[in-house]
Amino acid sequence: MSAWSQGEAESWADAMSFALVQHYGRWTVGWRWSHDEGDFDGGPVGNWCCPRDSITTPEETLARVEAALREWREWLEYLVGWFEAYPLDLSDIESQRILWERSARNLILQVVDRTGCGSGWHGHCRQVLTWFLDHWGVAPEVARGLVDEAIGGRFHSWTGPDTVAVDDVAEQLALSLQPPDGRGRADASAQDHVQRWLAVRESVPWHEIPDSGADGPVIPLRDGAVEDIRAFDGAIAPARAQGLLSALELLRADAARGARLDFTLLSSWQQHVLDTPGPPQFRNAPAFAKRSRERYGIGPDTRARFDACLAGSASSAGRPLGLTARAARACLDVCFFHPFDDGNARSAFLTLVFVLAREGIALDGVGLLRRVSFEADAPQDPLILVRYINIHLAETRRRTADSTGSASR
Repeated sequence: MSAWSQGEAESWADAMSFALVQHYGRWTVGWRWSHDEGDFDGGPVGNWCCPRDSITTPEETLARVEAALREWREWLEYLVGWFEAYPLDLSDIESQRILWERSARNLILQVVDRTGCGSGWHGHCRQVLTWFLDHWGVAPEVARGLVDEAIGGRFHSWTGPDTVAVDDVAEQLALSLQPPDGRGRADASAQDHVQRWLAVRESVPWHEIPDSGADGPVIPLRDGAVEDIRAFDGAIAPARAQGLLSALELLRADAARGARLDFTLLSSWQQHVLDTPGPPQFRNAPAFAKRSRERYGIGPDTRARFDACLAGSASSAGRPLGLTARAARACLDVCFFHPFDDGNARSAFLTLVFVLAREGIALDGVGLLRRVSFEADAPQDPLILVRYINIHLAETRRRTADSTGSASR
């Protein structure tokens, strides 16, 4: 059955998809996008599941294809009706934000209801919101970036979003929109904050920064990273916290063996962070952050330049850079190269922890390192991050020494 399903049956379904596109047009390709774990995760179609379960006799199978195609078409027409519910105009966005927000909220709820919030439902939610913005004049690539930034990893498979999350995503999406008149978002889309960061990176006096890591390894009384993940990420979603904890365990094993920091290593951790079937790939399109104030470009050499930057996180025999400066710089490299489609802030935090752990240092607190946002083109921000690392490290050493002294007395 498995061999037949993955061979002859799937080939038949693919051929049917091709025939429908040839006869009716490209809009038909969604007819197999079934609920839950069907042919494609998290879709709105209930009349088709997958070749294994949906292909039976010729008559029954063709009836299912027709019903699924009709269902998909009706859903598309239904969405257009929602898109057209309010006459939205980007040039008048300031007076219409409440309408944009209300429309986005209604669309999220419609997708929730239609998909049943099964496996991968949030992928279709992203698509519908992107279609919505595109319908009203937002360029598709820009729309995808705005939607991803607004959702920010808060929607999960098999879990319906609560009212607070839905309202916040809709609000963030509406607030991120800017009029197409050369101000705000339009300017940001023409900028590349990867290049801005690289310019700042070269200008920072890294070798002059005080280094609290020079005093050698330290093992804290409590694991600050684990405690922060359980408290902060666990409050957002238990699955999010568990993914980060799994990645943290893996990165510490990698640090113990002195692994080389590069994108491949980050991706092996990110697989746990995002709970993906395999290590996620380097993004292949521009990315956006901070409500789309920052745009991270992509080019044929972006990944190679990223790996070259991360290589500088290791200690060198030449003119060595302080450990805390190297940790801060690698963390910001991840932030501003923005290598993944999602979860880059978490990846940046794990990178910082790894660089310290590779030289035997752990912290008993990390609050300052995860609660502050940094700007790609702000020359003082790298210095601030190093200062925060030094503060946490100095406090960790002090508390560890105090405890050792008390025990000896």
